[in-house]
Amino acid sequence: MEAARAEMYKERAKKSRSVMLYTFGTVIIAIGVTYAAVPLYRAFCGATGFGGTPMTDSSRFTPDRLYVTPETADRKRITVHFQCQSAEALSWKFEPVTKSVKVLPGETALAFYKAKNYGDKDLIGIATYNITPEKLAPYFAKVECFCFEEQKIRAGEEVDLPVFFFIDRDLVDEPALDNVDDVVLNYTFFRARRNDMGHAVPDAPEDVIQKSQGWENVPLAKKAE
Repeated sequence: MEAARAEMYKERAKKSRSVMLYTFGTVIIAIGVTYAAVPLYRAFCGATGFGGTPMTDSSRFTPDRLYVTPETADRKRITVHFQCQSAEALSWKFEPVTKSVKVLPGETALAFYKAKNYGDKDLIGIATYNITPEKLAPYFAKVECFCFEEQKIRAGEEVDLPVFFFIDRDLVDEPALDNVDDVVLNYTFFRARRNDMGHAVPDAPEDVIQKSQGWENVPLAKKAE
């Protein structure tokens, strides 16, 4: 019964990824490779884990996926390393409290970073992130994360920043990842500014932001001249 259910999830996941890839390709062809395609590309990366972006598709966060199966229990645990940096324009000390954790696919884990504002003014920051190796990103799912929204830290204040995540069980069905035992989750905190839509975005040159997300070599992530 368990084997049959696991096979069903495997096939369902493959079909979902195929549909998303086809849909995204169709949209990009329709609108052309322009700056307007960048928000769509970023949304696609968050939904699928493409381009080194950890998956944020909430459809994966269901109780029937968040447990360790006999198949995943036999796999060697994956060590997740936590790294970070902050932009020079942001007078914050940003560092991981949790240096690393070992997890099995399907097993949830909680890690913490901390940030302190050493400046004399309250500041709002926003974080970008990526996963290496990039090929594991489609299986790295963040349930809750400080990076989902802007963070305001008062002058002299220090705050804890949690990350609640899991590695998708489908990873065990990917032969190319059999030898991947280590993964790095890396964040970059930028000072935030408001764009024309009133949303908080990193206040930094576009190429710097792209690099922090691992997209510097992806043509669709670059602004059209």
